[in-house]
Amino acid sequence: MTCYPQKIAAKFMISPSTLRNYEAKGLIPPAERGVNGYRMFTEIHEAYLACIQAMSPAFGMEVTTEALHRLREDKLHEALWIVKEKEVSLYEGKGKLVQLVREMERYASANGASEAEEWLTIREAAARTGVPKSAIRYWEKAGLLAVQRDPANEYRRYRTPHLFVIRLLQVLQSAVYSETTVKLKQSIAAAEQTDIPQIQELAANILAFLDKVNASQIRGIAYLYRLIRMTKAEGLDESQPWEENLLP
Repeated sequence: MTCYPQKIAAKFMISPSTLRNYEAKGLIPPAERGVNGYRMFTEIHEAYLACIQAMSPAFGMEVTTEALHRLREDKLHEALWIVKEKEVSLYEGKGKLVQLVREMERYASANGASEAEEWLTIREAAARTGVPKSAIRYWEKAGLLAVQRDPANEYRRYRTPHLFVIRLLQVLQSAVYSETTVKLKQSIAAAEQTDIPQIQELAANILAFLDKVNASQIRGIAYLYRLIRMTKAEGLDESQPWEENLLP
């Protein structure tokens, strides 16, 4: 089955210029020309476009592009490891968030911050959170982090709730940019950042978001696997159970 650019673009709800852009950047194979000179697209092109639309929301366009480039270069395993790295990053982000939720629960059960709690410098805050000072300053400048100043010298100072917020932003920073991540960051900016129940609610919302991203990644991988089978990518051996293929 073949079709013209306008038809396949309409099917995937993209513009013909986007289709040309995908072709020019190597995300999809070059289309052959018909006898009338028009570019003709096939089921393979449809599989590539479906894969792009399934993978890009979950893995980002950069990772999707890199993986498809490797696939088109017959470097199947490189493509799969590129995708796997993003999966691992999501898993690690979830692990950090779960640990943070536990710490917040312990902190809240101990009646939270008190006036006796020590103030931390930005250097100490960076050391305790593992976030660079430059990132902390950037989030403050962007209005995402409400930082207090020492009245004696105007230096930034932080307490435990501020560190919780910094770590929430760190988790979101590693996620694929989307409308949802923007809204979550806006909700952090609008919150009372010394209010532990509010921070806990933000953490729960981010965790729910990561769960959706995880499901979206599985969907993207399913479309990638379908594309790999259709293109008969070198390195995919389905003749035996995968366990036997691992043996020398």
